[in-house]
Amino acid sequence: MPGRVLTARGLRAFGDGYVAILLPVHLGRLGHGPADIGLIVTSTLLGSALLTLAFGILAHRLRLRLRTGLLAAALLMAATGLGFGTIQDFWPLLIVAFVGTINPSGGDVSVFLPMEHSVIAHSVADSARTAAFARYSFIGSAGAALGALAIGAFEWLQAQLPGIDVGSALFLLYGGIGLATLILYAGLPELRTGEAPPSAALGPSRRRVYGLAALFSVDAFGGGFIVNTLLALWLFERFGLSVATTGAIFFATGVCSALSYFAAVRLAARFGLVNTMVFTHLPSSVFLILAAFAPTLPLAVALLVLRSLLSQMDVPTRSSYVMAVVEPAERPAAASVTAVPRSLAASLSPALAGWMLAASAFGWPLICAGLLKIAYDLALLRQFGAVRPPEELRRG
Repeated sequence: MPGRVLTARGLRAFGDGYVAILLPVHLGRLGHGPADIGLIVTSTLLGSALLTLAFGILAHRLRLRLRTGLLAAALLMAATGLGFGTIQDFWPLLIVAFVGTINPSGGDVSVFLPMEHSVIAHSVADSARTAAFARYSFIGSAGAALGALAIGAFEWLQAQLPGIDVGSALFLLYGGIGLATLILYAGLPELRTGEAPPSAALGPSRRRVYGLAALFSVDAFGGGFIVNTLLALWLFERFGLSVATTGAIFFATGVCSALSYFAAVRLAARFGLVNTMVFTHLPSSVFLILAAFAPTLPLAVALLVLRSLLSQMDVPTRSSYVMAVVEPAERPAAASVTAVPRSLAASLSPALAGWMLAASAFGWPLICAGLLKIAYDLALLRQFGAVRPPEELRRG
């Protein structure tokens, strides 16, 4: 698997990790309330979804070079950091959020995802695919955790430099990370999405991919209630936490999530990809619901940490499963088609969550997220429990 892809993923994740926590603080200091923050988060996810959809539709027709697409996305990331670092008014920020790459969630929901997934799937054998996605996901979670921990320096820097808007400077740093990934992607070999453009983005796997996309959208709609930006906002509102303390909590949960990816590989090898996705995800949703009722901060944090040990095991397994149950030529389109409904669905719920938090500091967004995710898990097991990837069929 190309080391440049892993390095770029880690850098982007570091930026996403601190931006997810910085975003509500920065917007709050600019005078924007929870409802406005929810709308901006919705705009980021909606814009990412439409951009990813455009890639999925056009890649097979234009025989798009994956490196070219990644370079364009890196330039967009640099421009996004510049926009958030220099603009203060709500409506221009909403537009930048829509067309940019800001990621308010714990995972990667941007246009980078289908292209990087395609590069990985083309670079490894079937038997090594899940482990490759686990390494990719681990780098992402570890980078995001370090970014969340680094945000603790934000308050210290702001105190030491009262005349400088450190928040804006950190968004400019985010843009600089985009330029760094541009350099990394420039060194990748060219890889087309296919030797010849097929008649449609999806062929024999179309129905299967659409079914997965519909289910993933339910999961993502639930996840949109608790993207990291809004989960941080809930911790601020419910327990009055500082930025540094919130960053430390996200660091702990991010490390737990990162380590869980490797456990997911072993579980998938023994029990199958779908079973691993479902039976680790279900209890994590229960922990999330319980966290909403936690009367004290230590109990809430403990439940969130327990959730993080299980909630992300479906990330490498889900990515591996989608790449496994489609034809190789369909992989870029399949990655886009399954990612886009996730982003579209996730873009609807942050505005609702922001409205809920504006009305009450109680964890209603956590409850909504947990219930929707449980419904998704049960539906996934019922519809795809018998659809096995090639390596599982060979094992019998």
